[in-house]
Amino acid sequence: MTPQNIHFIAIGGAAMHNLALALHDLGHNVTGSDDAIHDPSKGRLAASGLLPEVMGWHTERIHAGLDVVILGMHARKDNPELAKANGLKIKVVSYPEYLYDIAKGQRRIVVGGSHGKTTITAMLLHVLDQLDRPTDFMVGAQLAGFDRMVQLTGARDILLEGDEYLSSPMDLTPKFHWYRPHLTILTGVAWDHINVFPNPENYRAQFVTYLLRMEPGGSVVWFEGDPELQKVMNEVLPQRPDLISVPYNVPEHSVIEGTLTLQLESGLHPLGTIGAHNALNTVGAMALCAEWGISNAEFLRAVKGFTGAAGRLERKLDIDLPNGSCTVFRDFAHAPSKVKATTDSIKGQFPERKVIAMLELHTFSSLNPEFLPTYSKALDAADEAWVCWSPDVLKHKRLPPLSAEDVHAAFERSDMGTCNTAEEMMAAVKDAAAPNTVFLLMSSGRFDGADLQGTIEQALSL
Repeated sequence: MTPQNIHFIAIGGAAMHNLALALHDLGHNVTGSDDAIHDPSKGRLAASGLLPEVMGWHTERIHAGLDVVILGMHARKDNPELAKANGLKIKVVSYPEYLYDIAKGQRRIVVGGSHGKTTITAMLLHVLDQLDRPTDFMVGAQLAGFDRMVQLTGARDILLEGDEYLSSPMDLTPKFHWYRPHLTILTGVAWDHINVFPNPENYRAQFVTYLLRMEPGGSVVWFEGDPELQKVMNEVLPQRPDLISVPYNVPEHSVIEGTLTLQLESGLHPLGTIGAHNALNTVGAMALCAEWGISNAEFLRAVKGFTGAAGRLERKLDIDLPNGSCTVFRDFAHAPSKVKATTDSIKGQFPERKVIAMLELHTFSSLNPEFLPTYSKALDAADEAWVCWSPDVLKHKRLPPLSAEDVHAAFERSDMGTCNTAEEMMAAVKDAAAPNTVFLLMSSGRFDGADLQGTIEQALSL
């Protein structure tokens, strides 16, 4: 591949900076801009010499010698660097368009759905590594054990995490529409991103379009227990009779001596993950691997050592106490379906312990009064529940204020606690910290900077 001059507008994003690092490693001349870059992106870009010397948008970084500009979703339509690139008629693309362009000659395997994408992608990468099957990949989140979350070596296959959100400010195509997979798994369709997809029907339509754009003769592995996904398949299959439909469902499973265990025809198979939803993720990944040419026996042997993706139901703390242990899990869950699945799973895994769930509403959708009722009963499995949100974040997202009454009504749980500051969150977990408990901390944000894990640990060590 001839080295190119490539500039990234909004280089600090999770996927953007990984793509920048991968292209730099391939010998391309990479530059970038952003108005703010945080770790881990900041440190990783700095280590490769790609961290911009000065933050902000600077038109002198755009010049006629550039071959392509890759535009991130974080940038705005009126970005001055974008305006100059358009004026110079430099090719401007989103990162999913760029990825598709360089992966056209590869077999593309895409993990899609409203939840579970990162976990299943991480699981597949673990299995491929165990089986010594070299595969290129792109994952939107940083995974433990990986230096780069984009790998581009020209391998026969490329594994892509298929996000349904928009590609860039200038490209309103959902990212996964670009990938045109040969093989895909869809975990479910649960309305999200209300700022982009105004109703469940519009959101569901994106998955229909995605499947209609698949390569001829492709395989679709899908969770048949999801009624919205059933609607998608009922619409797609008559139009694409060439597609191979591979449904999967919740497997027989149990917790044996604290270990999640699949009960399959081939016997009992202990897993390293937690919760019923991960039993479902595992059989979905196994079905996809079968279409990929990996036998069930190979998959089950290789998956045993997988303990989960960083930030996805990650076990952060175990404190042994005379009257029973306290365990803390941190999860990225924010969409209603994932919040419910995760909370249900933790209670199912630890039925004898008091489960304390704390959810931070942080995304535009979760804070939107029209979307909030979709959280109905999502926290019911928890013995004690708290919902937190920051009034400052509401102002920043230009959303109306939320009251505790609004939140109680939406979740349909009157005994639920509410918090609006880091101090209130830390006070809540401090009061709840006790033997024989499990804390489930769920957010796509940072709990307003509150050190919840440290607070729990300190409270139990006094």
